Amino acid sequence: MYSVGLAYLLWLISGFGALGFHRFYLGKIPTGLLWMFTGGLGMVGSIYDFLTLPGQVREANLRNAFFTAPGSHSQGAGWRYVRDGEARVVSQKREKETVERAILKLAKENKGILTASEVALGADISIDEAKKDLDRLVAKGFAEIRVRKTGTLVYTIPEMMDRDAPLEDF
Repeated sequence: MYSVGLAYLLWLISGFGALGFHRFYLGKIPTGLLWMFTGGLGMVGSIYDFLTLPGQVREANLRNAFFTAPGSHSQGAGWRYVRDGEARVVSQKREKETVERAILKLAKENKGILTASEVALGADISIDEAKKDLDRLVAKGFAEIRVRKTGTLVYTIPEMMDRDAPLEDF
């Protein structure tokens, strides 16, 4: 984690930012060299840095957290701002857990009755993926497949079904 205090200290000892030590510290090597050779862009850039250094530190912390986090280049990790201005890596659950969770939420909303297209829409996946996930739940014994009188194939999760409602559709 980069420190705002240390960045200001480096800004100060580099001739009020003219040598760009603070930029090197924050990983901004090209602009650090530019500051070093131009005197902080004629001190205009140094004054700019003095005013914006906390934001630059926050940005460097976000960049550092994103690129050094384990699994950060995979689909399941990301980063976000936290209220105190620090960057924290947020790892999301694996995709399979997210799909199962979406299926359970939809089942609860629909009183235990689902179709593959409803799951695909709710979980933001393809219909084929939704059907495979629902079939997996059937194979594990958590869901059942039923055919409505209309011929529509539906998946039911018995523990979330409304026990008082008649099963007239089946």
